[in-house]
Amino acid sequence: MRTYVVSGAASGIGAATTTLLRSQGDRVITVDLHDADVTADLSTTDGRTSAVAGVQQLTDVVHGVVPCAGIAGATGVDSALVVSVNFFGAVALVRGLRPQLAAAGGAGVVLLASNSITGMPGWRGAVAQLCLADDEPGARADAATVESVMVYPATKAALAWWARREAVTPEWIGSGIRLNAVAPGMIDSPMTDTLLADPEIGPLVQAYPSAIGRPGRADEIAALIAFMLSETNSLMVGSVVYADGGTDAMFHPQAPEGWDVA
Repeated sequence: MRTYVVSGAASGIGAATTTLLRSQGDRVITVDLHDADVTADLSTTDGRTSAVAGVQQLTDVVHGVVPCAGIAGATGVDSALVVSVNFFGAVALVRGLRPQLAAAGGAGVVLLASNSITGMPGWRGAVAQLCLADDEPGARADAATVESVMVYPATKAALAWWARREAVTPEWIGSGIRLNAVAPGMIDSPMTDTLLADPEIGPLVQAYPSAIGRPGRADEIAALIAFMLSETNSLMVGSVVYADGGTDAMFHPQAPEGWDVA
């Protein structure tokens, strides 16, 4: 039996991942604002410290971490909050549990990016760069100058870039910890329902093309995450895997854009 930690486990991809891993006979320690083994608010420094401490009280070894907790960029959503939860909350959980991941003698982390990185033009590149510089006050301040819909892809890009940058360092792969990210497209989930109901953003979300003609399912992303966490996936380090029904390939059949924001 392997031990995993999943944040945002009360719904959506987090819930589907938790269900799948447990069905395989693994132990999953869930982290969320409610209905979880560890209840904590990842938007704050104290909440992140509490989340890490809560997990550490339950186990000395962690074989994988999947930070699924996130906030959609919708009308009326606090842009600064999107930064704190989506990027800094996820990274703090992973960093805080690094000793337990290293103790596993071979562990995996799968961060939740998004195909909005390349599928949505005009998002706030400065926010991504400030996130990567570990400047949460600066990232929050910059994010507050624009609508959250332009901040959400920035936080997801920052997670993807952080995974690629950190994955190959002695601190992570040198300790036997594989960092990767998955970039889902539109997934049938409570977060997507919120976006579709948004009078301004909903039409944009509905306009996203899909080669398979339907939204993805949370269990489909969970299956990919489970593989990326597994020992079978020993060669994947610093990878960002798109799982979006072909949306990104339809937008960018040859050269994806959005990875060179200054």
